[in-house]
Amino acid sequence: MNSLVRGGALLAALALPLAACSDGGGGTAAGAAPGDGGTEVLAALYPLQYVAEQVGGEHVTVASITPAGVDPHDLELSPAAVAKLDDATVVYLAGFQAALDDALAVTSPAHALDVSEAAGVHTEDDGHEEVGHEDEATSDGAAADDHAGHAHEDGDPHFWLDPNRLAAVATAVADELAAADPDNAGEYAANAERLGTELASLDEELQAGLAQCETRTIVVAHEAYGYLAEAYDLEQVGISGLDPEAEPSPARLAEIGKVVEDKNVTTIFTENLVNPAVAESLAADLGVEVAVLDPLESQVDASRDYPDVMRANLEALRTALGCA
Repeated sequence: MNSLVRGGALLAALALPLAACSDGGGGTAAGAAPGDGGTEVLAALYPLQYVAEQVGGEHVTVASITPAGVDPHDLELSPAAVAKLDDATVVYLAGFQAALDDALAVTSPAHALDVSEAAGVHTEDDGHEEVGHEDEATSDGAAADDHAGHAHEDGDPHFWLDPNRLAAVATAVADELAAADPDNAGEYAANAERLGTELASLDEELQAGLAQCETRTIVVAHEAYGYLAEAYDLEQVGISGLDPEAEPSPARLAEIGKVVEDKNVTTIFTENLVNPAVAESLAADLGVEVAVLDPLESQVDASRDYPDVMRANLEALRTALGCA
């Protein structure tokens, strides 16, 4: 991946006049409200932005480093965006976005929280390495069963699809904000506790909604749903591996067809930020439906927040899986 944050070239670039953070325009990045005196928080991507906003409340200004509607796998940072990291409180997931990892290595944030430990995430160096998806589905489906729900062990970073893991991150964010702003530590802790309760309720909705289904296999555009699958006893089978841009081989497509037949799959899930052409073509060949399952890497619709999208995902899954 190309980046503007490499070595000496970056340091030279930062000496230039700087524009606004990478929000795609000349204004303030999403969620920020500069000038109100609050702690400035830069979140790597939307789920972390959501947590920071909920935990920080009125005492923080929050912006997403990844602009809305942009695939965070493809993040590149302008010199202006890199400069914003200095003196800010940064909340990120190490190993997921190489450009951000590189930028943090040459800047001096006031506070930097890597949420991977709190979330229980183990990512590969580039955060989206394709790992062995050709072996996930065989003619008898055994290999797919072996991998069901465990993609995170091979570098899946999408922990936020398990609300309980996101709740754990909320506690870590509260601690980091307390270190940056001790006067409001009590409010941060209370907000994290409230958010944790809300996320626990969301988890209960998902557990109940997916408890009794005709099939538990989800065929997805890329393997972004390992944590979701593990949390709710589903079997994930990806057309592509962890890299959403990887082209599936003819053999892989044949394996997917066999899984669809053997597991009575009625739907192939695609995403808002991934070209659906392969999934749509495969679904047409197999005579099944296509639906969107949002991996929540970005906020596509500003009117729908994290719980809204997770509930929409629940309804999409219930329809596809024939849940009672």
